[in-house]
Amino acid sequence: MPMRHWRSATAVTSRGALAEVVELLALVAGQDVEAGQDGIFRIARRVAKDRMISTVDAEARHGHKSRARTFDGYKSHLGIDPDDELITGVAVTPANAADREVIDKLLYNPVTDATSGAPDTLTDADNTDVTDADAAVNDSGEHVDDDLQPKVYEVYGDSAYADGATLDAQTRRGRDMRAKVPPVRNANGYSKDQFGIDLTAGTVTCPAQHTVAISTGRRRQVARFGALCGSCPLRTECTKARSGRVITIHAHEAALQHAKTRQRDPDWQADYRSYRPVVERKISHFIRRPWGGRKACCRGQQRILTDILARAGAINLARLAILGLHSNAGGWAIA
Repeated sequence: MPMRHWRSATAVTSRGALAEVVELLALVAGQDVEAGQDGIFRIARRVAKDRMISTVDAEARHGHKSRARTFDGYKSHLGIDPDDELITGVAVTPANAADREVIDKLLYNPVTDATSGAPDTLTDADNTDVTDADAAVNDSGEHVDDDLQPKVYEVYGDSAYADGATLDAQTRRGRDMRAKVPPVRNANGYSKDQFGIDLTAGTVTCPAQHTVAISTGRRRQVARFGALCGSCPLRTECTKARSGRVITIHAHEAALQHAKTRQRDPDWQADYRSYRPVVERKISHFIRRPWGGRKACCRGQQRILTDILARAGAINLARLAILGLHSNAGGWAIA
């Protein structure tokens, strides 16, 4: 009886393992084909969203550093204290994950009041099979020393952290996001950045100084210049649309406009530039050849995270030695 039970359990385990293999095979075979109108399956002329790229490492994904530069595997993300140059947080994601998705993990829990323990950290994204991007956080010193006043932390980052939703969300968490909002491009003429958007008045002014009201549609807010474009001397430099130029108002337009205004300030630019060398230097330490460079030393997201934690710990220990870390009767201290 015990022997029959053992065989039954083994059979169940085998069937479960076989089912997993069959499911994986179906996913890999099916993600690159699509059915035509005639019902015949053909190779799809597209890349499947969240495409599985390896049957050995099922969590790995395709990633893009830029349109022309791609990589496969994972991204490692770093949180860095720009003053002490210590790595304060790490995370690992599939290569196709957006850098902004892990910002709260790198900065610990959302900061909501003056008593919250938040790190003086700089978030930075690197990848494991790997690439990089960056951001940073400091106690700004701009808060009032009062238990009722929220504490504001400065977070420095590149354009990967500068979308409207992230800017709004981090502001609500008590973080002053100092990330560069990328310019809006328009191949047919003037970009959206060359239009004056007044959200208070609810108007948009074009480069030819025509002003129209912002209207609210079913899905979004827009400013339509319509007939004004017909006789405009700048039309050929602005739009090719027969119906005239249309400016779409982003759901987080206020946050984007505020960030763009700030980043034109010379003092803001100097402050931003002062932290970038620190970040780049720490990234170069992190991807040194003895650590494996930009290549992961193992497979699987959890194993790579363990490797990244070990790297960060060793780098921090070396940095603490430079800062004069020593042991005394009272414990550990920095000279």
